[in-house]
Amino acid sequence: MSQIEQLFRGGIQKVGDPNAENPLEQEWSTAAFKNPTDQAVLLTKTGLVGDDVGEKKHHGGPEKALFAYSKSHYEKWTVEYPEVHFKPGLNGENVSVIDMDETSVYIGDIYQIGGATVQVSQPRRPCWKPGRRVRWIEWGRRIQETGRTGWYFRVLKEGPIQQNDIFRLIERPCPEWSIVEMNDVLYHHSDNKEKLLDLLECDYTPISWKEELEKLINGEIVDHTRRLYGPNIAD
Repeated sequence: MSQIEQLFRGGIQKVGDPNAENPLEQEWSTAAFKNPTDQAVLLTKTGLVGDDVGEKKHHGGPEKALFAYSKSHYEKWTVEYPEVHFKPGLNGENVSVIDMDETSVYIGDIYQIGGATVQVSQPRRPCWKPGRRVRWIEWGRRIQETGRTGWYFRVLKEGPIQQNDIFRLIERPCPEWSIVEMNDVLYHHSDNKEKLLDLLECDYTPISWKEELEKLINGEIVDHTRRLYGPNIAD
């Protein structure tokens, strides 16, 4: 049964050493260090009350109100990179979910969760920050390559949610596109115009994805290096 295994929220803080030479150890501002809570928290159109995002240009807002990540992925990450003690919350998610992942969640899915109603709005596009947090520079790239990205919800109806709440599927308007299938097309079949066009024509594909899909269809090269590595790479 798909449900919230843990609920996380947190504010912006500065971490790291401002005098460090290693980019992975330098100071940065983030709200990814969230704390678990077993209390009910109001989920609003822009996110959980008491939660924040460190960089509002690319994170947060109504289309990224709630970030969900499957607890089962952390076992896989531990096998791949045992130097890091992987555990729920380490990817900055708001909800760690069980019996639910990118293969079983579809774009546009509408769920009842606690007192709220939410809709899957888009897969998460990893950036450099997860790698900075765990000091594994390749983590963002590996998240993208493996498709273990997690996904965002928009909020259709505000209401309280809490640990152990069950996701009850209300509607699946787009059964053609699971989150893992969307990731696969964008990151592994970017030279397949037929698949790109199919995803572009989906009514539930987010605008930011459509912009990139159009570039790929037109033969433009899309470089993800800046997003995936950012300041983790020394100038």
